Amino acid sequence: MSAKTLAGLLLSAAASLAGCSGLPTIAPGTTASTTPVQLQGPRGPLSEAQSKTVLTRLARGADDTQIFERHLAREEAVTGSPLTTGNRVQLLEDGPATYQAMLSAIAQARDHVHMETYILDDDAVGRQFVAALLAQQARGVQVNLIHDSAGTLSTPAALFDQLKTAGVQVLEFNPLNPLKLLESRRAWEVNQRDHRKLLIVDGSTAFLGGINISSVYSGGSSRRHSTDNPAWRDTDVQLHGPVVAELQKLFLASWASQKGPALQPRLWFPPPVKAGPLVVRAIGSTPEEPFSQIYATLLSAIASAQTSVQVTIAYFVPDPQLLAALVAAATRGVAVTLILPSQTDSWLVFHAGRAFYETLLSAGVQIHERQGVVLHSKTALIDGVWATVGSTNLDWRSFLHNHELNVVVLGQEFGQQLQVLIDKDLVESKQITLQAWRQRSPVSRVKEWFARWWEYWL
Repeated sequence: MSAKTLAGLLLSAAASLAGCSGLPTIAPGTTASTTPVQLQGPRGPLSEAQSKTVLTRLARGADDTQIFERHLAREEAVTGSPLTTGNRVQLLEDGPATYQAMLSAIAQARDHVHMETYILDDDAVGRQFVAALLAQQARGVQVNLIHDSAGTLSTPAALFDQLKTAGVQVLEFNPLNPLKLLESRRAWEVNQRDHRKLLIVDGSTAFLGGINISSVYSGGSSRRHSTDNPAWRDTDVQLHGPVVAELQKLFLASWASQKGPALQPRLWFPPPVKAGPLVVRAIGSTPEEPFSQIYATLLSAIASAQTSVQVTIAYFVPDPQLLAALVAAATRGVAVTLILPSQTDSWLVFHAGRAFYETLLSAGVQIHERQGVVLHSKTALIDGVWATVGSTNLDWRSFLHNHELNVVVLGQEFGQQLQVLIDKDLVESKQITLQAWRQRSPVSRVKEWFARWWEYWL
């Protein structure tokens, strides 16, 4: 049994002891904001007139300005994080391009590097990042690292000890071993995991998405791989501009909530500058909140969809509200497309998600399974103007138990960039039809039935 499989069983057992919690009922169709939307710019809040000018420019790029305004009003009402303007966002496809950009940014750091990750493996990629962090710490750049205890269960303690000895501040998120909590007097929240993947350099550049620090991502999805060693298909974004300060706040809040050691003052929040034209919102979710803001925001966007909903997701086990939202969108004529894995690293999640195919297909939802890779991407594009990239899967664990992180990018410009990736994945996917699905084998049906029993814990 692998260490990560053992961690999963420990989490399930702990969750069973703690009892079940559920997702609250969210009615996004009734939450539209009636107050003017105010943007956050590089120099602080924009006036109502300035905000209107920016939003009018964005709306002109949309095929239907009313669609854009509808999304904006709904989202403003759902989440409390500010909508920032003046940002630049670059899509990063797969591990090699993302790692190259991240390592380049780390090498240019002058003040600090903050990293928050679920997995940091002791392999070629992991050691490359450790070497980069150590080199910057030796130059006087302060490195602060948060790593999840379950995600790094198989990572030798010596790797983190090496970082600590060099002066890197290392914080283990919700240790599985309760004895490690004695000094910090933290509660033992074994089922709450830090699933975020975030890198911030000098408070001015940030990276986030679905990519962990591991050699499984070292091959790009466009290259041919063996069946036993498939490539991983994933998506990250690199961000510059005022939204980075919002991501910095989320990192520091995670550090404080975990009662990490005191951080020496650094230039956490340099004077913000306008880096580009994009409007971006950073959304972090935690189990301590009444509900996941990312979940509520996505439900709101789907409920507001007028033309299209396109979701590319690694782990898909929808709760009743999300399932109903997708079915309702397809029923009212919205083109709903799901790109899901054809192979996975989680057998139970894979088959639990497939148990919903017939309901979705019967409603007119198009389902495509990505071939030849392990699909790990977590993105959505709605009406071509509302896009999100992050760490959040569409399953109970992400919505209820994990600390997750996404950005929402508004406007057609970024939507067109994401559409290119979606179209590439569709070309490499196999469409699942209702007729073919109804002819699947009895063995597949039994697997789905069995997996559904575990969907809450997956």
